[in-house]
This record gives sequence, C-alpha cells and structure tokens, in this order.
Amino acid sequence: MQKVMQGCNIKLDSVLTDIAGASGLAIIRGIIAGESDPEKLANLVRGRIKATRSALVDALRGRADAHTRFMLELHLDTYNDLQAKLARLEQKIDEALVPFADAVELLETIPGVAAELARIIVAEIGVDMSRFPTPGHLVSWAGLCPRLDESAGKVGSRKVLKGNKWLKTALSQGVWAALRCKKKNYFQAQFHRIKGRRDGRKATTAVAASILTAVHAMLTQAKPYRDLGNVYYLKRDKEKIVARLARQARELGYELQPQQAA
Repeated sequence: MQKVMQGCNIKLDSVLTDIAGASGLAIIRGIIAGESDPEKLANLVRGRIKATRSALVDALRGRADAHTRFMLELHLDTYNDLQAKLARLEQKIDEALVPFADAVELLETIPGVAAELARIIVAEIGVDMSRFPTPGHLVSWAGLCPRLDESAGKVGSRKVLKGNKWLKTALSQGVWAALRCKKKNYFQAQFHRIKGRRDGRKATTAVAASILTAVHAMLTQAKPYRDLGNVYYLKRDKEKIVARLARQARELGYELQPQQAA
C-alpha cells in the first residue's frame, strides 16, 4: 500500500508512524472511496499525531487515479485477510496456553516481559524446569552464553553459542522493553554497566541471560519476580568506589576521609 501511494506522490508514511494504524487505514479507505481533497483526507485522522496539520495536508497532495484506488483496495483486502488469520491463530494460541496461564501471569511480573513474550518463553522452554538442572543449563541451551574455545592455553572465539533463535530474538526485544520501563530496574543498571565496558550487543545478550535466569528461578519456585533495584551495583561496589575516589583525591593532592552521612 505504501509503494502504491508513493507512486502517485502521496507520502503518508512521512507523517504517520504506522500507515496501518487507525488514522492510516481511515485515510487509505478515503482514497479508495474516491476522495482526493487533501484537506478532507486530513480530517479522517483519529486522535493526535506528531505531524502538523500543514505537513499532513502536503503529504496527501497526490494524483490517485482509478488504477491506484483499485490496487490500494486489493492490497487492503489482503491486509485485512491476514489480520483475520492472525486473530484466529492468536485465539488458538490462547486456547493452547490455558493450562499454563498461571506461569504466563507469573512471568509478566518481570520488567520488559509482556503477555506476548511470556507466552513465547513458556512455549519454547515449557514450565518444567527439572530438565534444566541449573539456570546455567537453560542459558546455555538458549545460546545466550559465550562458547569455551580454548586449546593449548590459547583462547579462541568467545562468540555466543547457537541456540533457540526464536527465544533469543524474543528475549532481545524484552531487554529493550525493560530499558524503556519508566520504573527503574536491575536490568537497566546491568545493561549500562556492561555497555560502558564492552558494547550494546554484548550487554543485550547478558541482560537476556539474566532474564532467563530469573525465569528459571521463578518457574522452579513458583514465585513472582523480585527486582534487585537499579542501585544494586552501586551498593555492591560501595567500598571499591570509596577506595577509587580516595585514590583519585590523593592524585590531586588531597586526603579524603570517608565519613558516614547522617
């Protein structure tokens, strides 16, 4: 649909984040119905959008002819058909996960783990953690730990292992969701700590492994997630931080005397 509109100079994707959203589909249906006035098409927007009214009107100045409207209607029918099939699949998934509803609800207490990710985790690893003697076994099975490639004292590749690609991809998305949480959490602190020493990709893998470690403990003990807090590392490394600050002060010619705050 976007390609068809681009061909007639309608730049809907430049003013809407998702042309398949409520506003985008309403405008597309308006074009299919034969409306060509950009002002009237702009009135079909539902709710608020980031683009200004003038930018929206300019983006809708195009030349949609009968062929364009036919192709848009054809693609829209395909889109609606796919959405209907997805809804049926979602219904089947919900029915299959009824026996595991408690486990899904339990996993949703983890920051960044919404209903969809919780269902994927349960679908990929199950709820019986006895098959994984330790959290490390589960993390290794998922391919979220570095390989041990060493021979004759020489250290080789440290790339992560191959594992369940569906689970790895879903957990990576969960990591980014946890980073965007308004409520500060342990995963945010862990990500920024590792990213400062290495890079974002390694930090994402490490946090995904931490999420899976928490999943193992939660499903084993049937207990909700308990967050360590975003100041966990700060508390753990307090003595090291104080020693480092004292050393830096001495290098500047000062003597630092640590004193407990009131």
